[in-house]
Amino acid sequence: MSSIPDFDSLPKVEGMPQGCAWGVFDKDGKKDLLGTLNLLTPDVVKAAASEVKEGVSISLNWPLNGMRFTFPGRNPPVHKVQNLESMGLKDVYSWDDEIEFNTQISSQWDSLCHFQHQPSGLAYNGFSLTKEDLSKDSTAENTAPTLDHWHERGGVVARGVLIDYKAYADEKGIAFGPFDGKSITVRDLEEVAKHQGVEFKQGDILIVRTGYTEALTGKTAEEQLAYLMSRTVSGVEPSEEVAKWVWNKHFAAVASDNVSFETIPLTIPDGSQWQVKDLVLHPWFLSMFGLHIGELWDLTALSAHCKKAKRYTFMLTSVPLNLPCLVGSPPNALAIF
Repeated sequence: MSSIPDFDSLPKVEGMPQGCAWGVFDKDGKKDLLGTLNLLTPDVVKAAASEVKEGVSISLNWPLNGMRFTFPGRNPPVHKVQNLESMGLKDVYSWDDEIEFNTQISSQWDSLCHFQHQPSGLAYNGFSLTKEDLSKDSTAENTAPTLDHWHERGGVVARGVLIDYKAYADEKGIAFGPFDGKSITVRDLEEVAKHQGVEFKQGDILIVRTGYTEALTGKTAEEQLAYLMSRTVSGVEPSEEVAKWVWNKHFAAVASDNVSFETIPLTIPDGSQWQVKDLVLHPWFLSMFGLHIGELWDLTALSAHCKKAKRYTFMLTSVPLNLPCLVGSPPNALAIF
């Protein structure tokens, strides 16, 4: 897929800004549902497998209950255990459990239905979605670009690339904290990549570390709330320049350890208070590019191993839950060296 148009050459989509990639991955008259995951061709996957040299695997999944304080409407996980005897089965020693949770409260993938292009209300590839559209009983009936379609292609196997901005800032004496509301620019991303000896390849999954989840790990709900009340999140700069750079690098997906991938400031350029609708990279990535966003990944052990091994690329595997019309899911992600 080396012939994918760059940002400025993408075909114009009526009513949408330049850079909208709807239709680019359509095939045989069918609307595409996978977006930039189409870049994970067999050759790209085989090349990713060559990253495995040490036989070391690292989980990138923060605990489901890592966020002790949760946002209104996003309930904390409820874990119930029960033995089979309590269910009426006598003389059996056995346990099972039930879990109820919101898919946005810990490590996750955002599907291409999670956040729309706000002026039009449309999701990736021009889908206008209703609750009924996202309530089908099977993936076969589901025509929305949700995460269950990943299973039809065997999940995700790719080369992961860690841009460890937190470690770089610490090493260079750059003032940077995960709740400072500071932005990581294109120049920053390229400087860290050069410092780490990384050259990006088409189909890479870009992972950016800010130190967010580790700053919250082990804190009480009250302590986490004290952090979160600042309403600022350091992340990748929310700008069209970044969106253009990400598209032109032809990443298969992006992820971070923070709650939004992009910076969340107190105010936006016009001086008004920032609101969720003011997210910049979410509509570019999810809606216009078809590029999935991972959030709240646990990158602590990955950072330590990359530093020790002196390499920041690895094979990445990820398989979301297999449930029809899934808007978000734990990533079940592993970095394999």
